[in-house]
Amino acid sequence: MEKLSLSMLKKYLSKIKSAREKHLTVEKFSRHVGIYPEVIAEHLSMFDPMINIDMEYNIRDLVPQIEEYIASEEAKRKESAQPREVVRKQELKEFSSIQDFIYKKLTFGGVIDKTATLSDHDLKVLTKLIKDEQAKRAKKSKKSKK
Repeated sequence: MEKLSLSMLKKYLSKIKSAREKHLTVEKFSRHVGIYPEVIAEHLSMFDPMINIDMEYNIRDLVPQIEEYIASEEAKRKESAQPREVVRKQELKEFSSIQDFIYKKLTFGGVIDKTATLSDHDLKVLTKLIKDEQAKRAKKSKKSKK
């Protein structure tokens, strides 16, 4: 069985809160969500294992536990999330071509520096330059075929 994702758990929580019944069983809840009761019971068994055995278990009792779990998981994600490095067009304008990039980054006084290393950001800029060059060549080849 697949692991319960955070988005699916949020969907469960919103459906539980919007349900009209005061006593919401797995069977009734499955009609709201459109998922088999056995799957829902297995997903929610991480909060209370009795849900698999007791078919009259009130799912509304799990709401505080689910909310607490969602809050803790989102806090973990925010802590571990690192800002994504993005290559901007202005950075690409510094280099007219791949050769220009290599000349500016990997040479010292016109001589290739074998000890020079590229940072992760420099590698992303280089890949973007390469992809742009490949797109230009593909465009040229399409025009020449016509």
